[in-house]
Amino acid sequence: MPLQKGDFILIDYTAKVKETNEVFDTTNEETSKKEHLHKEGEIYEPKLVVVGEGWVLKELDEKLTTMEPGKTQTVEIPPEKAFGPRDPEKVKRVPLKQLLAKDIHNPTVGMRIEYGGKNATIRAIGAGRVLLDFNPPLAGKTLIYDVTVNKKLETNEEKIAALIHRRIPLAEPDKFKFTIKNGILTIDMPETAFYIEGVQIAKRGIAMDVQKFLPEFSEIRFVETFKSEPKPEPKPEAPTEEKKPEKKPETPKTATES
Repeated sequence: MPLQKGDFILIDYTAKVKETNEVFDTTNEETSKKEHLHKEGEIYEPKLVVVGEGWVLKELDEKLTTMEPGKTQTVEIPPEKAFGPRDPEKVKRVPLKQLLAKDIHNPTVGMRIEYGGKNATIRAIGAGRVLLDFNPPLAGKTLIYDVTVNKKLETNEEKIAALIHRRIPLAEPDKFKFTIKNGILTIDMPETAFYIEGVQIAKRGIAMDVQKFLPEFSEIRFVETFKSEPKPEPKPEAPTEEKKPEKKPETPKTATES
């Protein structure tokens, strides 16, 4: 059965530029290594998408409603429905010394930098000048997505776990425990998540997501329990052998003693 708006799904995909066949994004770790896209610390796994929520490109989002779990589909997205056409007016030459003054040292072709409050790609360097392209890197490109819908999440428990993992991907998902009672969702946070950077903002995001997509929950609680390390029990002292009193040597009797 085709998917519908509001469905929770896990998808795998590999995206490439049609004109060059260059892969620019993937959820598959082996593919990322093969295409020299692999980033240390990046998590490669199926991505959670709520159909119709704009969590992927709009054209791809719309195509999801024609897909079925377990099947792979190829989606072609023209530039005007992806990152727009390239605008020649957004390509400018600037003096190299201006980049150096902004602590951008050793600029190279292809480097992404921030200049004048905007992101740009260095396209060329020469004669003391640098050619900056302020277009999005994929502007003017036709994109190809090979998408597999791995699973449709059916239960509230599956959806809650997925929403938590989306916001706190660095913590193991099975370490989060939650209970549902009288419209209240209580999430027990694992200690490994306490010190993750931005976890407080992530908790707020989880609460907002749950209330948006699962409005039957009137309250979301987060529980953080700090457990003290158990004190080691004192080792019993080894039993000591009881010393017997030493016998004093007998004094030999003299001839006069009877």
